[in-house]
Amino acid sequence: MVSDSELEKMRDIKDIEGLIKALSTQEDKKIREKATYILGDIRAEQALEPLIGLLRDEYWPIRKAAVLSLGNIRDQRAVEPLIGMLSDSHWNIRETAALALGAIGDRRAVKPIIAALKDGCINVRCEVVDALGNLKDNAAVEPLADILRENDYIIRACTVTSLGKIGDNSAVKSLINSLKDESYLVRVNAVNALDMIGDKSALPYLEEALKNSNSESHEFESTLKKVIDSFRNK
Repeated sequence: MVSDSELEKMRDIKDIEGLIKALSTQEDKKIREKATYILGDIRAEQALEPLIGLLRDEYWPIRKAAVLSLGNIRDQRAVEPLIGMLSDSHWNIRETAALALGAIGDRRAVKPIIAALKDGCINVRCEVVDALGNLKDNAAVEPLADILRENDYIIRACTVTSLGKIGDNSAVKSLINSLKDESYLVRVNAVNALDMIGDKSALPYLEEALKNSNSESHEFESTLKKVIDSFRNK
């Protein structure tokens, strides 16, 4: 049996072969889980196939560790297996799968991740929204804009940021509407998103938002002033 201290030594010397052996089902579950995380931490490309194999493990924390490690390694051969994990029975694995796919950045994941916007878990949906922002595909703009009508302000705040990351001008109208959102966090993120896109047609709406802010939020006003100055100097 491999000990925890032995795993740390393997990490230090990057003993990939030893770490892969520690994935054996003969080892303690916690040892296998830690070895899985370490392989991702050191970005061991040689461990790609064993890690993909762990996506079928019965112990869900090991599946989660494998998903995260594959995202860290960022090998595109892991994309299809990770897409399959968007349907895992555990929400935290689905969440981590979205994170991993966003990190890898392969466009094959765009449609499956858009479909995952319908996931019943808010944690998963927030990670899915973030992944779509990282993938920067214009196909996500419309489904993301639809989320801005939902009640949960956290997911609206995540969504405006992702629309900014995508950077497509078709999101400008939705972001301008978000300048009047009831949540100051959504409003602040919308201002920053408009800054990322850089469409100067948003300038008068930013100026109007500053005029009507009534000193309600220092962060919102200071962000508006910064972005307005940036637009005016372009």
